[in-house]
Parts: sequence; structure tokens; C-alpha cells
Amino acid sequence: MKNLFFSAALLLATIGVANAQPIKNIVLVHGAFADGSGWRSLYDILTKKGYHVTVVQNPLSSLEDDVAATKLVLDKQDGPTVLVGHSWGGVVITQAGDHPKVAALVYVAAFQPDQGESALSWFQKAPPAPENGIIAPDANGIVYYDKEKFHGGFCADIPKADADFMYASQGAFAAKGFGTPVSHAAWHDKPTWAIVATEDKSINPDIERAMYKRSNSKVTEIKGSHVVFMSQPEAVSKVVIAAAAGQ
Repeated sequence: MKNLFFSAALLLATIGVANAQPIKNIVLVHGAFADGSGWRSLYDILTKKGYHVTVVQNPLSSLEDDVAATKLVLDKQDGPTVLVGHSWGGVVITQAGDHPKVAALVYVAAFQPDQGESALSWFQKAPPAPENGIIAPDANGIVYYDKEKFHGGFCADIPKADADFMYASQGAFAAKGFGTPVSHAAWHDKPTWAIVATEDKSINPDIERAMYKRSNSKVTEIKGSHVVFMSQPEAVSKVVIAAAAGQ
């Protein structure tokens, strides 16, 4: 009888582990030529589903500064967290993802370098699309996106008015960030999900596929531009929710 009770308790404990509650904290990290406001639609979807969502405002002044800003936000989370990065933000979450509260990583049309690699080392692996409008650094070492190419090259599937606002609110991105290698790649240690934006003109989708295949990420392909999280927020939210549930 004692053994029977022990077996029943063990079974209940196993069921309890299997039915563990999904992660409720989500931290969103934007990329270059953008700011945190682009996450609004995804924020709205996730918060309505009961998730606690925080948006990092990257200073974009260096990889180290963006990682520090992200870790300040992670410090304030009250438990396990899904860390989500878009574009350049993928480099940031790769480095910042070693934070003990990070339980899962999600890359959204994002760079995913390994130790010793940079965003630039991956960007150069394929010719840029004709629509790509990244301009050479100015006298202050800041990189911007060409105004004439911003809509078509960065966010072709959102309304022109939204693209114009996004262009006007883009952060001043320090070019040195692109060439800074990461010193630790958190995707080696944390479960990882990734989204390929199949119509991306800013990062070649084949580059995204190559990075995500190497890391053995759980990959979802979504038809959308580089800002697929804005044009297809429902589809992107499903991937984030899957990461939160460990599925």
C-alpha cells in the first residue's frame, strides 16, 4: 500500500511538471533604424493574453550599451522571461541572453551571431537587395537608412504613413555596433525560436535561414517584410507564445 501511495504521488508530481505554467514575462528588443514604438501591435496582443511585456529602448550607441539597457530591464522581471530581438536586436539578445532570468530566446528577422562573430560578418555573406537603403556612416560614425528606400527596403508591407513615422523616429545607430563581435552566444545554452521574414529586403532571408539552421532554432517562416512583427503581429505572437510555453 505504501508503494502504491508513493507511485501515485510520483505520477501527480510528474503531471504537475508537464503542466507547468507558461512563462509570463516577455522583453522586446528593437533593432537599428527603429525604436521601441514599432512593437506596439505585438505588445497589445500579448498583454491582452495576460503576458507582462516590457519594451527596451536601446541607445544604439554600441553593443555594450544596448546589452546593458536590456539587462537593466531583465533585472526588473519577477521571474523567467522570454527575450525577443528584431534585426540588430538579435545581436543584443545573443549577448544579453546569458542573464539568469532569460528562459528562452526569440529571433525575429534578426541576426544570430556566434561567439567572435558580428552582424557585419553575417550581413556580408550575401549581396544586399536593390531595395536595401543602409547608408555609409556619416562624419559622426552614425548609420541611417536612406529616406527614399526606407518604405520599400525596410517595411514595404505597412502603410506609407506608418513608414514615414518610423523613419522619422529611427534611432541614431553607431556603425561600430555592426562590427562588434559577441563574446558569448546565449543560443548555445537557451532554447531558441526564430522567424524568417520571407520578403525581407534588409537582411537576406537566406542569411536568416543559415543562422537559424546552425543554431537548431525552432524556425517559422512568415511572409512579410523586415518588420514582420508590425505587418504580421498575430503570426509573430504565436511564435512568442510557443516559446513561453516551451513548445
